[in-house]
Parts: sequence; C-alpha cells; structure tokens
Amino acid sequence: MATPCDRKLILDDVLEGVGKTPLVRLDRIAKSNGLKCNLLAKVEFYSSGASVKDRIGKRMVEEAEKDGRLIPGKSVVIEPTSGNTGIGLAIACAIKGYPCVIVLSEKMSMEKEVTLRALGAEIVRTPTAAPSSSPDSYLGVAKRLEKAIPGGIILNQWENPNNAFAHEFGTGPEIIHAVTSTKSTTAHPSSEKVDVIVAGAGTGGTISGLSKAIKTTHNPDCYVVGVDPVGSLLAGPSKEKLGGYMMEGIGGDMVPQVLCYKHLDAWEKVNDTEGFAMACDLIREEALLIGGSSGAAVAGAVRFLKSPEGFARFGNVEGKNVVIVCADSIRNYMSSKWFLDGTIPKIPTKMSGILTDAIERTRPDTCPHGYPRVTGNLAPPKVTKEVEACVSSPEP
Repeated sequence: MATPCDRKLILDDVLEGVGKTPLVRLDRIAKSNGLKCNLLAKVEFYSSGASVKDRIGKRMVEEAEKDGRLIPGKSVVIEPTSGNTGIGLAIACAIKGYPCVIVLSEKMSMEKEVTLRALGAEIVRTPTAAPSSSPDSYLGVAKRLEKAIPGGIILNQWENPNNAFAHEFGTGPEIIHAVTSTKSTTAHPSSEKVDVIVAGAGTGGTISGLSKAIKTTHNPDCYVVGVDPVGSLLAGPSKEKLGGYMMEGIGGDMVPQVLCYKHLDAWEKVNDTEGFAMACDLIREEALLIGGSSGAAVAGAVRFLKSPEGFARFGNVEGKNVVIVCADSIRNYMSSKWFLDGTIPKIPTKMSGILTDAIERTRPDTCPHGYPRVTGNLAPPKVTKEVEACVSSPEP
C-alpha cells in the first residue's frame, strides 16, 4: 500500500519529485544545546526545486488548471515572491509550457534570480524599502503587470488556499507517517507522535497547513511554534522597528490572508545574527546545506526548547519528537555575506596548523611563489610526529 512518503523510482517528470522529503535527526545540535528530545529536521531541499515552496507552486498551478483559470496557450503566470515560490512556479510552468513572470524585491539573492532565468522565467526587480501597500512594491508591480499583460494571472500565494492545502494534505501527512512509522528503540526513544512542530512564517501557508493537519488528524496536543524575524509583524504588534532584516523568505509587513493563527501556540522572534549563525552551525555540524530561514527556524526551536516551559515539557524529555521545517538550501545564498563569513571558522582549526606546516615543509623549489596555499582562518604551523616522519622520509 502506498504511503505519503513513497516516491516512484522512475519519475514521469520533475513535478513528481516535488515533496516526499526526509526527516533528519539533528543529534549534534541537540547535544550541544543540552536537549534530550528528538530534534528532527524536515529537509525540503530534497524536493525538485530544493525548497518547501515547490509544493505550493505545483499545487497552485494544477488547481488553477482544474478551475479553468489557467489556459494553455493563453495564460501568463505572474507572481510576487521572495524567490522560492517563484522557482516552484517556474518549474511547473517550464513543464507545462506557461510563460512565467516573477517579481522580486532587490533584497532577494542573485542566485534566486539566475535560477529563475535558467528556468525560462522573466524577472522584474522592485525596491526593498517599498511597503507592501505601495504600487512600487513587488506586490504592487505584480498587480499592475497582471492588468497590462494579456492572459496575465497572479496565483497569489498570499491569499490562495492551495498554499496551506499543499501542507495540510501533503507535508503534514508525510511528517505524521514518518514519525508514527518509526518505532521507539533504546537508541532512539520515541513517543511515536509529533509533539512539537516548528516552522518559519512568510505567507503563513506552511505553519497554517501543518498545524491544522497535525492537530486535527494526529495529535491535538501538539505544540505549534511559529518563527518570525525581528522587524516583522506576523507574530503580532511589537515595539521593534518594522523591516530592516536580511532574512529571506520569512516575515512581512502585512498579515497574509493565508496565515491562520487558530492552531498556533507560540511565536519565537529571531534576529538575523541568531538565524544566520545557526544556519552555519547546521552546515558545519550536521552537514545540512540549508539556507538562512532554516537556521532561523532551528534557532527559534532551540530557544523555545531551552525556555523553562519548553525544557520541562519537551526539551528535557527523552522521546519527545520536535519537527522543524528547514525550508530551502544554501544554493540560493552562496554569495551572501553571512554565508561567506560563516565558511571561515572564528577559531582556527587544529588541522589548519598541521596542514600549513606540511605544505611549507614539502614545497618543491620549482613551485610557483605562494602555491600551494591554505585558505581561511589559519592556526600557526604545528609540527607533529606524523608530519615530521612524513617530510623526513625519503620518497620511494
């Protein structure tokens, strides 16, 4: 019998590779933060377009076709997006043959733009500082283009119910199946329930759909935590200045229609420094090549689990299952300053000193000046017995 996580061995097209992503244990992050619960990442970069937004791109296009809103040969898909929904839509449009126009604010990464262009989408950039209510914002420009381009249609992730439905009927059942099918063992005790779900919020579709699926069909006592950047108002009014955060894909200066607060239990506000630092920790410690918003989601989860209430109920309890949605991959942020800075260890590694010494002691006289060279934050050369033996031994 087919399960929500089953994937065909031969796909008819790339759209069949959307979703059905794994849960990955974050045991190293859990241990370094003193947590006893099972910290599980829903790793969405395993999807075709490498993000959670592939799911809504596919569903919104397919449902619009069923409703007659999208007509092959006539319709032009237009969407204001932070990038990942645009990539999901561009993939669907490339397969189905629809022209695609994506409107991005200037803050969004160049990697997203070139990926979209490679998929055949047309790109329009707008000022980051323009509020969502402005005609110059990415929302405002998209609306103008919809009126001006024959056949133009905005599928509108901010209001489209299929955004949340993609997670209520897709992502949620996948998580439930994965957790309930993994039996408790001595090595990995488990409640065999989803005890906590954590996700960042942008349009709100992910957290709204997941929370409804899990609380209404699986565990009504599941604790749902939304993660919002400092400078966003999705978690509610605050004294903080609106905007100013560099995190992409989560947060906003308006509350989207898709975002439903009914099943949410708490919010964690995460700033850029916390989110980006955790993203780098996840890459280095867990070898998960995730993006900045995933770092924010894990940082928010860890903070909640280390709070007095979170620690007592979940963080300090073996077998409690905490699922965190890691929304996209580092592919979109390879040139971002936070990532480039994060690739250089703050403290030189032990190996860097050994490596520097080994290179210096074995450099041929004929080698070009300065090569080979070690890059990064380097420790002073450190001669070890192994290096000494290596460089003093005659070549065979």
